[in-house]
Amino acid sequence: MNEEYVKELADVIASINGRSLAESFLHNILTPSELEEISKRLQIVKMLMRGVPQRDVAKKLGVSMGTVSRGSRELKYGTDGFKKVLQGN
Repeated sequence: MNEEYVKELADVIASINGRSLAESFLHNILTPSELEEISKRLQIVKMLMRGVPQRDVAKKLGVSMGTVSRGSRELKYGTDGFKKVLQGN
């Protein structure tokens, strides 16, 4: 992974002002399946943070337990990016 590209993408995302432009950007930069996957990943993390059991998350979102477990691992061992963003920094 090219970290410079990741940093540039983060800068572009941070510069977006407004939901409409953010949605347009996401639809332009991601394929429909990538957008769906990332959107579900966000919902997985939000549900886990609210204490919803992993099996319930998987069933409600129609994803595998492995996908939910990945989100759980990110919350436990990741860089806290999800938590900081979803809890308002």
